[in-house]
Amino acid sequence: MYPDILTIGEPMVEFNQTGERTYLQGFGGDTSNAAIAAARQGARAGCLTALGTDLFGDMVMDLWAREGVWSEAVKRDADAPTAIYFVTHSEGGHSFTYRRAGSAASRYGAADLDRAALKAAKVVHASGISLALGDTSRGGVLAAFEIARAAGSLVSLDTNLRLNLWPLEEARAAIHEAAALADILLPGLDDARHLTGLDDADSIADFYLELGARIVALTLGADGALIATADRRERFAAHRVTPVDATGAGDTFDGAFLCDYLQTGDPFAAGRHANAAAALSTTGYGAVEPMPRRAEVAAFIAGNATVLS
Repeated sequence: MYPDILTIGEPMVEFNQTGERTYLQGFGGDTSNAAIAAARQGARAGCLTALGTDLFGDMVMDLWAREGVWSEAVKRDADAPTAIYFVTHSEGGHSFTYRRAGSAASRYGAADLDRAALKAAKVVHASGISLALGDTSRGGVLAAFEIARAAGSLVSLDTNLRLNLWPLEEARAAIHEAAALADILLPGLDDARHLTGLDDADSIADFYLELGARIVALTLGADGALIATADRRERFAAHRVTPVDATGAGDTFDGAFLCDYLQTGDPFAAGRHANAAAALSTTGYGAVEPMPRRAEVAAFIAGNATVLS
């Protein structure tokens, strides 16, 4: 059975610093993270991508099998590696060092897409990172979006700007080209400020609604989240947690939001759920390991742990 939430992007193996000379092996890649987050909330989720035929690719496939993430159409590329990255921590926050040039996922394009899976999905989700990996990857994302739209599926995009991958002007043009095809926009505030030139969260939401999105779910970091539609908007304050590592918080928000939105049809209920899930995901090291499951999120919300803004 094809998944309801289908992501397209680059999965990665993660090495996350937990001490001066100690790294915890985990997993990352924003769209893979989102698929796992959605699966942990109870969705049928899957990934379209390519992995190397190396050990790291095997590890990612094993991860998806454990998490119940559909991977039947994943391409294994014997001529390209699976990407890896390192996370280091300091008083200024976390930073990333990548080893992804020429990765199998960057070579995954329109010709590799599983069109039947795209047509069957209820939501097809990608990110700005996949757009940044090169013309082949970018063309694959845009083709996937067009196939999904023609089939009546929802299209979702996390703008996820990485300026170490490409110049801002190029990123702005490509991300907004993809954003114009999206029903659901999931930008982070810092990224959106760079991309739009606007500062205010409500103005940013207006910008993306005017670009064509039906729903804008804008994450605000320590200030929570703003959910906006053409006729309503609501802010959700940040939750009180003891943060350890925010590596996968935005991806957790994406997966939890898409899962809950498909279940309820209510973007504001989905925003409340995703805001709590993202907060919980910061309480441990790594992008995937601390992602909560649905029961944990429900219990956390019921505990009224919200800090009023």
